[in-house]
Amino acid sequence: MNKPAFDVQATNAASRKAAPRKLSLKERYNLMTGDLGWETTYQPMDKVFPYDQFEGIKIHNWEGWQDPFRLTMDAYWKFQGEKERKLYAIIDAFQQNNAQFNVTDARYINALKLFFQGVSPLEYAASRGYALAGRNLRGVGARVACQMQAIDELRHAQTQIHTISHYNKFFSGLHENSYMFDRLWYLSVPKSFFEDAMSAGPFEFVTAISFGFEYVLTNLLFMPFMSGAAFNGDMATVTFGFSAQSDESRHMTLGLEIVKFLLEQDPDNLPIVQHWIDKWFWRGYRLLALVAMMMDYMLPKRVMSWSEAWEIYFEKNGGALFEDLARYGIRLPKYHEVASKEKGHLSHQTWATFYNYTHATAMHTWIPEPHEMDWLSAKYPDTFDKYYRPRFEYWDSLAKQDKRWFNPGLPMLCQTCQIPMLFTDVGSDPTRVVSRESVYRGTKYHFCSDGCKDVFDYEPEKYVQAYLPVNQIFQGNCGGSSLSDVVNWCHVEPADSGDFAQSEDRANWNRWTHADAGSEA
Repeated sequence: MNKPAFDVQATNAASRKAAPRKLSLKERYNLMTGDLGWETTYQPMDKVFPYDQFEGIKIHNWEGWQDPFRLTMDAYWKFQGEKERKLYAIIDAFQQNNAQFNVTDARYINALKLFFQGVSPLEYAASRGYALAGRNLRGVGARVACQMQAIDELRHAQTQIHTISHYNKFFSGLHENSYMFDRLWYLSVPKSFFEDAMSAGPFEFVTAISFGFEYVLTNLLFMPFMSGAAFNGDMATVTFGFSAQSDESRHMTLGLEIVKFLLEQDPDNLPIVQHWIDKWFWRGYRLLALVAMMMDYMLPKRVMSWSEAWEIYFEKNGGALFEDLARYGIRLPKYHEVASKEKGHLSHQTWATFYNYTHATAMHTWIPEPHEMDWLSAKYPDTFDKYYRPRFEYWDSLAKQDKRWFNPGLPMLCQTCQIPMLFTDVGSDPTRVVSRESVYRGTKYHFCSDGCKDVFDYEPEKYVQAYLPVNQIFQGNCGGSSLSDVVNWCHVEPADSGDFAQSEDRANWNRWTHADAGSEA
């Protein structure tokens, strides 16, 4: 029997017809994120997700949450894996070539210490915070966004530890950053910032970190550090900064989308979101006092002044952002005008405080050199020569008489931001320290500003529980009653603290680089 002829064209046509169509990027993203969620049946959704309503935020349509990047997990791992390969190749080359000797001088390493002690632990805290927030948001898109940012933040902490571990072989103050983060007095400032956010509800957390810090203030943190590292020859730090930059751009975009999503869901969300923006702008601004000090005093080669950075990244860029948000009813954060007035004073006051208490830190301080004071005079013509140069010149004269000034007392701390009461009334009398008070249940609490007092007064039950290092020292809870007891309890070694001129870091640097070969001869 003859077999029927095989119709190749018909078979191919049938195959083409049966082949599934290729999904669009949006459809594929929905299948791999939003469509993985479901309505619970064994327990009601309100019981499974009890914390996304108690803040008063109203969400009518979780489908309105849009991830602008539409990044799926398989694409995420591929993208991040490629960045890891490049990063660790550069770190390996940096170490093999002893590139730590390419930085300008050993003073720069103290900026790295400040970053490693005060910022890197925040990356890990952010990872924990986003994992917690993701668990408590019932919208699948929001949970996926939080999951990816939690992984991002954990990766940032790891790459920073791996990069800076090389410097730990040569310089002091880098040996136990996570331990110090829990105990050292000045590190309670960033620590309390994140603990405040993590102990809030999930919507406040993502507004505080994704919008308040990542979008409004992150350029004032990462741009100075990474640009400062590049200017001062620290290419390892620049590399992990670049590796994190694409992640930061996603985080910033996510922060803006979060605020818009909340404001578009219900008009009752507006006053809640505005309060959070006011609160977290001020809390983040106070935290940035450490960055202001780093920019103006800790970089041997300076990128720009703190005042210039504030004008660019907040007054101009931030001003444009809030003009865009005005259509939702959002205004500039409360006390933004105070922050702008303080830009001529903030870094000088903070550095002066660290100079006073450098015997109880894990870094070194110093008096600016004459050409550096001239630079500060040029950048701050209205404030530096009038209020701060005389102070530094006096301390310098004491040091030259072997009477280097260290403050033997303990400062009063602000109950909210936990910074010593060092900020002055720049609006009327820049020589007078600002001091505000509130009485709650018969106990008086002290604040460095109206902004910190407002934060406390809105929810005092939260801030009366604050762990203030100075208070704990006086109560005998920090290793003992003497300064040496407290410093040992913090795992600060003798080489970690004190004046840079007498430090082991300076002596080692001069020996390694032959910087003082002539004087030794």
